[in-house]
Amino acid sequence: MPLPKLRIYNRQKVHALSLPWLRRLGKAALPACLAAAKSPEAPLVSLPEIEITIVDDADIARVHGDFLDDPTPTDVITFHHGEILISADTALRQGREHEQSLDHETALYLVHGLLHLAGWDDHEETEARDMARLQEGILRDALSSLA
Repeated sequence: MPLPKLRIYNRQKVHALSLPWLRRLGKAALPACLAAAKSPEAPLVSLPEIEITIVDDADIARVHGDFLDDPTPTDVITFHHGEILISADTALRQGREHEQSLDHETALYLVHGLLHLAGWDDHEETEARDMARLQEGILRDALSSLA
């Protein structure tokens, strides 16, 4: 089965991101995310394309409010039809807290969104821990493949 095509767009204008690097990272992480699918019915298994859009806090807060009744900024929102929104503002803020670059934190959110499409959820503490461990491993492996 062919891997979904990744399309990455930058709709925020404040932060400098390396979109070519992020595309390569996403392509490197995609096979592991697909292999981690929780079931054959997970959206990632059958999507022909995934659209990842980098936005600012204002845009992600609007979508968060419209679709999840929480009008606050968040890091990533994933829609099962294959759309992932990532807040660069949140990535910069949380990256500083974790001593990570904007690119690294954005890549982590990209992997997180792909795992949501693979059927992972982080609402329960146990699964959130398992998902965090998995995404860190996938990110680490994808980063080392680009080195």
